[in-house]
Amino acid sequence: MEAVLWYVMTGTRGGENRVRILRAIDERPRNANKLAEELDLDYKTVRHHLDVLMENDIVQNSGDDYGAVYLPTGQARDHWDTVEQIIEQVE
Repeated sequence: MEAVLWYVMTGTRGGENRVRILRAIDERPRNANKLAEELDLDYKTVRHHLDVLMENDIVQNSGDDYGAVYLPTGQARDHWDTVEQIIEQVE
């Protein structure tokens, strides 16, 4: 999982925005629309990054499509020390 986190968050385009999204939903689970507003990103951009994070088992959603609330997975939480290292590096 550590290698996946490093790759998705630093080894690909958009990693910085994925870090911002992950940090935001760690503070408080939110839906994609709220994330777009609070992070000043396009809604479609946020949805793309959420899809990438979900495909890699870093975030999960709770609820239906538009109103789905996103939060870190248990697996991401188990490796949160790595997430914090990535956040420090990206900032």
